[in-house]
Formats: sequence, C-alpha cells, structure tokens
Amino acid sequence: MKQRVLVMNGQKLIQSENSGQWATDRVEKAGTIKPGIYNIHLSTDADKTKNYEGIVLHADKTYVYQQVGKSFVKHDRELFDKVPVVGLAKREEEIFFPNRSNSLLLPRHSQGLYLVQRIRDEAHRFGITAHRKR
Repeated sequence: MKQRVLVMNGQKLIQSENSGQWATDRVEKAGTIKPGIYNIHLSTDADKTKNYEGIVLHADKTYVYQQVGKSFVKHDRELFDKVPVVGLAKREEEIFFPNRSNSLLLPRHSQGLYLVQRIRDEAHRFGITAHRKR
C-alpha cells in the first residue's frame, strides 16, 4: 500500500492509495513541515550505524519517516521509543550509563558537560516546582 504525506494550509494529511485513488486517512497540524507532497512509500530503510539530519514527517505504529535531503528514510519505531537512561554524579560530574562499569568524565569547560548540567538543573527545577504545587 502506497502512503504519502500532503502538507498544505498548515495541515498534514496522511493518505493511502486504493485502486489508483488517494484517500485521506488522518489530518493533523503540519507544525514546521513545509508545504508539499512527500511520497513516504519511496523511503529506504535507515542504516543503524549512521546519524541522519532532517525533519521527521510522520510516525505510525511501526515506522518513523524522516526527510533527509530530497530522499526519505524509514526508522523502526521501537528504536525511537527507547529513552536512554544516564546518571550524573554531582561532585566530579561523572556520567554513568546502565550496564557499563566505567563512567564518562567530560572536560570541565566543555559544551557537552554544560548541556548535561543544564538538563539536570531543569529536571530538578521541574520536580521541585511540581512538589511545591501539592
């Protein structure tokens, strides 16, 4: 079954082809996707060893479709549903990963360490704010 994403007037239409006719399955807000016709049925399977940069056009129960340049890549949905878990020790700012015995120690003034600290601080702020609203 062929599928495409049609974006126009701020709307994203998910369409399927049946007997040569395109039928709209679902309508959603387009968000930041530019107007156009995106033939996601022409997508290729993603190479798990590569990182892809591009806009995510559509996600269904089995795949996440991404536009990379002028082509489309299809990722397994189960890979997107896994959220990585890490721990950050405050004193030395070591990053701990599950199932790994050694930690990662980022340089003291690196942008990566700064980002991880900001994420930690925002998570703490969110938790404290939610707790105070009780």
